[in-house]
Amino acid sequence: MDYAIGVDIGGTNTKFGIVDKRGNIVHQSRMRTTDYEQVGAFVDDLYEHLLPLIQEVGGIEMIKGIGIGAPNGNYYKGTIEFAPNLKWKGIVPMVSIVQEKFKIPATLTNDANAAAQGEMMYGAAKGMKDFIVITLGTGVGSGIIVNGQLVYGHDGFAGELGHVTVIPDGRPHWGTELKGSLEAYCSATGIKLTAIELLERYSDKPSPLRDIPTEEIDSRVVCECALNGCEISKEIFQFTGEVLGRALANFIMFSSPEAIVLFGGVTASGDLLMKPTRYAMEANLLPIFQNKVKLLFSDLKEADAAILGASALVWE
Repeated sequence: MDYAIGVDIGGTNTKFGIVDKRGNIVHQSRMRTTDYEQVGAFVDDLYEHLLPLIQEVGGIEMIKGIGIGAPNGNYYKGTIEFAPNLKWKGIVPMVSIVQEKFKIPATLTNDANAAAQGEMMYGAAKGMKDFIVITLGTGVGSGIIVNGQLVYGHDGFAGELGHVTVIPDGRPHWGTELKGSLEAYCSATGIKLTAIELLERYSDKPSPLRDIPTEEIDSRVVCECALNGCEISKEIFQFTGEVLGRALANFIMFSSPEAIVLFGGVTASGDLLMKPTRYAMEANLLPIFQNKVKLLFSDLKEADAAILGASALVWE
């Protein structure tokens, strides 16, 4: 049994791969999470996608197990519980469904915890024992490593930093209905909502964003417009970075990490996000914490950290 399967279930896409013991992803692919109303159909198609890849490495007997990263994944119970960015509502017994289909052991954790595992073993946090990974994608997730160990809490749900309140009585979250959460502002979805708000507020200002259908506005489009000089697009990232930086300052004063690693599609915006985030982070720290914590972008490919981290669950 020389390989493990890593599966990263995201709010929009699911990425999966077959990984050897040295951390090489020998095969990988993806499918759209949003295409599946029922979790059973999702697992059936995941199996069909993976079967030819499994056969290429010598068959199922070569696979030690499956590691899964998922939103609201409970490591202790193997369940996905009330994930606001997934269509599958309530408590989903993902590990038992996967094990029944694949006939091999499966382990599940929070998707951001899986990304943190990947960063610690193979990425920007290699060699670190105290750090936080913040995933900026469809939602905002987090994985907290303290003294080399993932923080799970007593029930498996510790580290939901995306749902902390950053603006009291602020923007309502589309899934949880909580007001003012970090995810409501700093996820790809939150950036889109900020774009819509600022286009309305500055109705007299020109912007190429006005020529784009609302449903097609996303963080990538806003980034392109900002790089081409759009003032509204630049302000969107300035605001997003300020909100994120203030939140990161709070997280630093809680656990005093060596680094915070930002991971996910929103990080493709580079300095548009990094500069205001770093400034706001440092400005909101006590002096004993200032200029001590590295703020890094993941140096793993976007899909790789979560796949590697999920697969690492198999070797634990």
